Amino acid sequence: MTSDWPQVRLHVVTGKGGTGKSTVAASLALALASRGRQVLLCEVEGRQGVARMFDVDPLPYAETRIATGLRSGAAAPGSVYALHIDAEQALLEYLKMYYKLGPAGRALDRFGVVEFATTIAPGVRDVLLTGKLFEAVQRNTRNRGARQYDAVVLDAPPTGRITNFLNVSESVAGLAKVGPIKHQADTMMTLFRSPLTAVHLVTLLEEMPVQETADGIAALRAARLRVGGVVVNRVRPRDLPDEALSAARAGTLDTAAVAGGLTRAGIEPAAPLLDALLAEAGEYAERRVIEDEQRRLVTELDVPTYELDRIAGGVDLGALYLLAERLRGQGMA
Repeated sequence: MTSDWPQVRLHVVTGKGGTGKSTVAASLALALASRGRQVLLCEVEGRQGVARMFDVDPLPYAETRIATGLRSGAAAPGSVYALHIDAEQALLEYLKMYYKLGPAGRALDRFGVVEFATTIAPGVRDVLLTGKLFEAVQRNTRNRGARQYDAVVLDAPPTGRITNFLNVSESVAGLAKVGPIKHQADTMMTLFRSPLTAVHLVTLLEEMPVQETADGIAALRAARLRVGGVVVNRVRPRDLPDEALSAARAGTLDTAAVAGGLTRAGIEPAAPLLDALLAEAGEYAERRVIEDEQRRLVTELDVPTYELDRIAGGVDLGALYLLAERLRGQGMA
């Protein structure tokens, strides 16, 4: 299946906390690499989540190769590199690139000026973090000596902060009306608002994450930032057919049939066990009703939607590859 986003070079992945946005970002990076692309996976929140997911050492402020995509047909798979973007290091790099302050920049760091600058002015911090992304995406035209990437995937801040994080021109408006920081912010916005960028949102089939996803989409569109797809994560399997779900919800499941099933499985159908199973079936049926309603609301968001199954036992590297294949099969990569 072909990709829904063939022109996109910067994939921004956001979502309400706890929805699994980091897992989706990592899976998307692997999916893109499985199409033969060279991919940079970035994180900006200081949690070293990428290192834990890929079972590698904590990432330095340097692009580090962490995985290879799955082979697809005759084409050789690409690689996934990872980068932990640190605002202080990004500022030193910025000073070196634009002001030729190599040793002087490090001296500022020793005196605590760098930490002061990135703490006292959050807008500047976001410009530095997103500036590194901008540099990685634009290397094919700006920095020919550095490693080239076909795609950059960002494990971004949560939905409630993503619009301010990307809308760097507004972030620095009160700090700098002119000058290099303002110019850099405006230049980056041309990328973030272009067809080269898409902001994907991750949700669960629960009321709060779906509502936050809808609010996030509205905020992104108001800021003229391009909305990508919505990834519905941790989808539960449909273990019961519709007729059985209706009976479970109504409390009219055939108790004798359930007991017979237990007996055939070699389990004694004691009354406490039967009662517990019937109660659990009723709760499961109620949960399915809620999930179906939330899925309907996700559909009404009118953006491409992808679903990832819930993986029992947690997500390891093998599970990331499975999720990557699922995303690729649905056309997200």
